[in-house]
Amino acid sequence: MKSSLYRCHNTTSVEKGNSATMSGLLFSTGLVGNLLALGLLARSGLGLHPPRPPPSVFYVLVCGLTVTDLLGKCLLSSIVLAAYAQNRSLTALVPGSGSALCHTFAFFMTFFGLASVLQLLAMALECWLSLGHPFFYRRHITLRRGALVAPVVSAFCLAFCALPFAGFGEFVQYCPGTWCFIQMVHEEGSLSVLGYSVLYATLMALLVLATVLCNLSAMRNLYNMRRRLRGLPRSSTRDRAELDGGSSHPLEELDHLLLLALMTVLFTLCTLPLIVRAYYGAFKSLSERSGDSEEMEDLQALRFLSVISIVDPWIFIIFRTSIFRMFFHKIFIKPLKYRNWHSNSCRTNMESSL
Repeated sequence: MKSSLYRCHNTTSVEKGNSATMSGLLFSTGLVGNLLALGLLARSGLGLHPPRPPPSVFYVLVCGLTVTDLLGKCLLSSIVLAAYAQNRSLTALVPGSGSALCHTFAFFMTFFGLASVLQLLAMALECWLSLGHPFFYRRHITLRRGALVAPVVSAFCLAFCALPFAGFGEFVQYCPGTWCFIQMVHEEGSLSVLGYSVLYATLMALLVLATVLCNLSAMRNLYNMRRRLRGLPRSSTRDRAELDGGSSHPLEELDHLLLLALMTVLFTLCTLPLIVRAYYGAFKSLSERSGDSEEMEDLQALRFLSVISIVDPWIFIIFRTSIFRMFFHKIFIKPLKYRNWHSNSCRTNMESSL
């Protein structure tokens, strides 16, 4: 590999002009956010007191996502802050280890980035099944199976992200010497190096696309359900229960859908730069690359990916606050209830007059 492609791939100190202030701020924000999110989950969804209902599958999945983000933020940020504190790059932070720490950091980056997107897809699938296929949901989607999502996702990500250690793909150190990730450019166009980069980006793109499609389908199912419910008289409680599928009230699903929509937008915006850079590096000729500016754009894509574990717990926290929920229910829930009540009242009055 030529140094012009990755000028910091072999440096032993942090590039001058960079500070740990932003990294420390992002770490603190992500740590506090994930801890608060876990606290809210323990209070509202895990049933710590006898009167509380058992946790839903959705909140078990949210809890798994939050724990994953917390572990990723603690492991990655602690290494970055240590590199800044000692003014050493990842390849020189542990004397005598060579590139072992850099490769470990890159593995963590790929692992937690992929695991978060997979768990978000699991949340979208849960919401889609509960609305679109309620009888299948009640029969097959249980708390025990929901709790298995995180271990299964971890096992898959562990195997997939460890492929560079087996020779398929390569990890490299990025400037300013505090980041390592998948190598997305190779001077000889190696199918092994570039193939893994494109494969990782393609998998991320497919997962994000599947998540978006699940959320759109869930929103359509919710809309159709509301139309059917508005057409039923208020006395038809049995029919209403059948339409609800016995899982959760359709109005309550709006909470889940809004949370998923916000998280999906965040994940899409944060993963698209990495996907674009991976394809660009694989298919753009080396003569058309402009050296330092290209690597800086790669670094920006990596930073976007790291923002996921910082911002999404705060989305959950803001969404779960009483003020936001009161505003949300006032704007969306009450109009739906009033519209349903008004239409049923008009229908009842017309029938009685006849």
